[in-house]
This record gives sequence, C-alpha cells and structure tokens, in this order.
Amino acid sequence: MLVLFLAAGAGAQALEPRFYSNAPKGMNFSIAGYVYSEGALSFAPTLGLENAELSVQSAVLAHARSGSLLGKSAKIDVAVPYSFISGSATFEGGPVSRKVDGFADPQFRGSVNFIGAPALTMEEFRDYKQSFVMGGSFKVTAPFGQYDDDKLINVGMNRWSFAPELGMSQTFGPLILEWAGAVTLYTDNDDLQGKTLEQDPLYSAQGHAVYTFPRGIWLAFNATYYTGGRTTVGGVVKDNLQRSSRIGATLAFPLTQQHSLKLYASSGVSTRTGSDYDTYGLAWQYRWGGGL
Repeated sequence: MLVLFLAAGAGAQALEPRFYSNAPKGMNFSIAGYVYSEGALSFAPTLGLENAELSVQSAVLAHARSGSLLGKSAKIDVAVPYSFISGSATFEGGPVSRKVDGFADPQFRGSVNFIGAPALTMEEFRDYKQSFVMGGSFKVTAPFGQYDDDKLINVGMNRWSFAPELGMSQTFGPLILEWAGAVTLYTDNDDLQGKTLEQDPLYSAQGHAVYTFPRGIWLAFNATYYTGGRTTVGGVVKDNLQRSSRIGATLAFPLTQQHSLKLYASSGVSTRTGSDYDTYGLAWQYRWGGGL
C-alpha cells in the first residue's frame, strides 16, 4: 500500500507501484522498514557536491489510513525516517566528509482516486474489480530533520517541499500498467553555511508494470525519469540541471491475512548530474481495521 520514502530528499526519484490502487475505507496500514542507498545520492547535485560517494541507512516508520472523499476512495499517510549518513565528496575543489545521524524530514501526503475507485466497505470491496483508475496526490516534506547550518551534508534539508502528482492505472487481467507525473516545488534553504540555496522545480514521470499472482503476491518492474532542479547558491547559478532515469523492481507477498513483506531495489540508468546511486529496501506491513 505504502512504499517507504528514501531519506535525504529522494522525492521525485521514488518508485511507488500500486500507489493509486483501491482499498476498503477505514483500513489502517502500519509500516516499518529499512532502506540502504549508496553512490552519488540525490542531494549531492542540489548542494553542488561533486564526486560524491555517500551511503545512507534509514529506519522508517510510516502509517496510512484509507477513507472516503466525496464518495471516492482516499487516503492519508505519514513517514518518519531516522537516517545514518557517511561518506565523502568534493566541494569547490576541496574534499569534504561527513558522518552523521538523526531524524530526516518527515513526509505527509493525501491522495484521492477520483475515477474508477469508489469508496467501499470491506464487504462491498470483495466484489470490486479494478479496471481504469485515475487519482491525484499532494505530498509535503517538512524541515523538521537534523540540520547543522555550518555543514554541507545533513540528514534534513532545512526547507519545505510540495509535490502535486497525477496518476492512473489500467488493469488487464493479472497485469496492471501504471503511470504518474509530478512536480516538486521547493522553498529556499536560507542557511547553507551563511548562504541561501534556491532550487528550480523538479519534474518527474514514472511507470510500472505490475503482475499479480495467486495468494496476494505481486511483482512490479519500475522506471522513472526526472529533470530540472537546477540550484542557485548565494546568488550563483550552478551547472547542475538534473536529467536522470532509474529502473527498479518490487516484490510483495503476504505472510498472514494481516502481515505482509515487501522487497525492492532500484538503480540509476543514466544521469546528467549526480543522483547515480543504488537503493535496496524491505518493509513489513501490518494492516488492520475496516472490518478486516
């Protein structure tokens, strides 16, 4: 139901299959997960870092609840990561290194499926057959994470971001094809070593091919492309326009009626500036409520 967010500001790079799938109203999804990422992570080009070799380990707690909005299925979710960052990079010709841990910026999101996914009780949902679904979401990342204003590399980003998204899916028997497009808008970080960091909007698109097996098992192949996000630091425009693509896979399977496990991985395929990293993660999900 809910794919864990990668800490350190992945944002537009996240790959989230089945996000706009329907669910009975009143359901709760509690998630605990672990994410490991290594390489030129997505915040490196934002800060003007070069030759970044960083690793991030994140423990994530998240919760989602499904409901109804004007008779359509809707949900809200929140994710709070705690991250450990270590590694080195080059900044303005000199080496920098960092080892730090702390809470990353929490993310809050609301979504609604306004075509093809009515709000249903658990009893009604048993007869529901998904076909075409279209929905939208709005994600807010809050600057509440660990941040040292005299350091370049931090767990938190010290700024707000807002990401509206439009998504759709079409079911063909056991196969589901999905697409989503989003734009991420950033406020300024006005305290980056005494300078102000500004960032242009980052545009993204992602697609998924999901195959469902018996007994609730499903496998997804994922791809995303994003561009934009050029930054200005202290009034100086950086040559760090992002233009990158990533691919990945997700495998989910139930353990019991209420417990399930999700494994996922992704890797950079092509990149213009930074963001060439590998990510591996697992998530345990417990679902409850809604008449289950």
